Amino acid sequence: MNKILFSTIALLLTIAAMAQHPRIPASYNNLAFDANGKLYFENKGGKYFTEELTGPLTIEQFLGKAKGNENGVMMDFGTLKGTVTYGLIPYGKAPHPLPVYRKTLNIENGNVTFNIKDDFKYPYDFVDWKKNGYLNIGYRIANDQGMILFDGIVALKGEGPFEVTPAIYEGPFVNMVTDNSAVIWCRTTHPVKAEIEINGKVYKDEQEKTLHRWDIAGLAPHTKYSYKVSYGIQSQSYHLKTAPKKGSREAFVFGYSSDSRHATGGGERKILGANAYIMKKIAALAYMKDASFIQFTGDMINGYLSSKEQQRLEYYNWKKSIEPFWHYMPFYIGMGNHEALGFIFKDEKGKQQAFIDAFPYDTQSAEALFAEEFVNPENGPGGEDNNKYDPDPQNIDFPSYKENVYYYTYGNVAMIVLNSNYWYAPSIADQTATGGGLHGYLMDNQLLWLQQTLEKLEADTHIDHIFVTQHTPAFPNGGHSKDDMWYSGDNSKRPYIAGKPVEKGIIERRDEYLDLLINKSRKVVGMLTGDEHNYNWLKLTADMPIYPDNYPHKKLKVSRPVYQINNGAAGAPYYGQEVLPWSKHTQSFSVENALCLFYIEGKKITMKVFNPDTLNQIDEVELR
Repeated sequence: MNKILFSTIALLLTIAAMAQHPRIPASYNNLAFDANGKLYFENKGGKYFTEELTGPLTIEQFLGKAKGNENGVMMDFGTLKGTVTYGLIPYGKAPHPLPVYRKTLNIENGNVTFNIKDDFKYPYDFVDWKKNGYLNIGYRIANDQGMILFDGIVALKGEGPFEVTPAIYEGPFVNMVTDNSAVIWCRTTHPVKAEIEINGKVYKDEQEKTLHRWDIAGLAPHTKYSYKVSYGIQSQSYHLKTAPKKGSREAFVFGYSSDSRHATGGGERKILGANAYIMKKIAALAYMKDASFIQFTGDMINGYLSSKEQQRLEYYNWKKSIEPFWHYMPFYIGMGNHEALGFIFKDEKGKQQAFIDAFPYDTQSAEALFAEEFVNPENGPGGEDNNKYDPDPQNIDFPSYKENVYYYTYGNVAMIVLNSNYWYAPSIADQTATGGGLHGYLMDNQLLWLQQTLEKLEADTHIDHIFVTQHTPAFPNGGHSKDDMWYSGDNSKRPYIAGKPVEKGIIERRDEYLDLLINKSRKVVGMLTGDEHNYNWLKLTADMPIYPDNYPHKKLKVSRPVYQINNGAAGAPYYGQEVLPWSKHTQSFSVENALCLFYIEGKKITMKVFNPDTLNQIDEVELR
């Protein structure tokens, strides 16, 4: 009797546990949950479970649970071992306020105390905190190997005892600037009702919160506006400039780069996840050259993680590196392969057997986190559901394209941002049993949306030039010849959905994509790509070889030339040039760090390329 009862209880508990599992999308294959609720991948008789996470780093940990005391503030960083360097931030006294570091302390048992009274007494009180009654401390955390992990801010009021007050630890950022509107957003360390004043109007939060976003409307074209963000007892003031009036064809400059994951060399070149050294220089150079905006398409961070919160921390470090300049000009961001976030399945020896995009897609996928961390236009397609391969039309089986595929216009230029790492399964090129998206592949619904968007922009008389950007080159030149849109000439590579390969291989899909840019558009100037950590450009013409030997499929008709401009030189470890069918057409190959600046003057476009570290000019090309 007891055995029957225990078996029944065990069965009920198993059923209850299974009922709490997220639904496994029908687009995947060979995945299941065991009786303990752990996800596994089954292949050729083996079961491979998701990796165990052991203490992933988080932003919340590094915000430090700050507590004021008689002499300053005590920070609690949990179990962290390392050092903290700190100093005052001169808000209002410098256009790009950064901490002026004064002192470094060892973290003892996860704790550290900043002695404000002693460390910033006369003559070191250059922000007048005693007079104003408040101050902001910038602090930099490094681990016990010296790697920089986090740059934080703590705000205090009083002269002792000190009280912690809300601080803006991320932002304010300017985004989505048009000829009559803009979006400004920031995050605060504590919930607060913040507000922004611009153009004689005040936009207020309705309730206390930590994420603040204001949609600003009613602005005039091509006009500079000061704005002030107020939060608690403090405020910060910066400015932005609206886009030229539609149809005016006023001259402007914009910048492009990609690939800034952390590199060798230590220091700010290797802040956790990002090469903050080069990114800061890129942003400073773009600002100095009066760039109206920056397009940055992928591989901001190291990524390839299974921890959503640690990936969020890496995004934070990237944003922080360019924050002093993002106050003034917008950055538009696209996804790359290093933004991969998902389930990593390993064998008993810890060897990876598969890596897929995480689900539920609306909260756990790489695409969902990307949308949480950046503010981009929301005018892209919905996702890949309801395509001809959709295995379950009644349910969501693919992530959203929200904010990772979109377009925007500025003056007489349109920028179309694509995601060639959508639903990315890093293992799918070799391990197809799980299903997933392929690096470099533009899937059906995205390609249809691109066609429709190009048709719309072709008909827009205010638009003269269209740029299309995706992370992966159509024609790799150094570092990614074994993948991107080439795969060493192997057209068999493609996504797998519900255990089945899609119809078109990678080279066929590349050609369908290029056909839209070349033969269905007269306005497309070219592609802005990255992934390969170098700068180069080529002009695709009818005489450029682009196929492997004995290629059996329909070949692309190149009716007019388009450019591929690759700039993956924003600080990631460099890749040298390879010999490929189109190498003779590849121009200006360089492994210097690079920022491409596009000078738009009516119907004319000139590209100038600079090394942001040394400020030398690398290249100059007249595109139109």
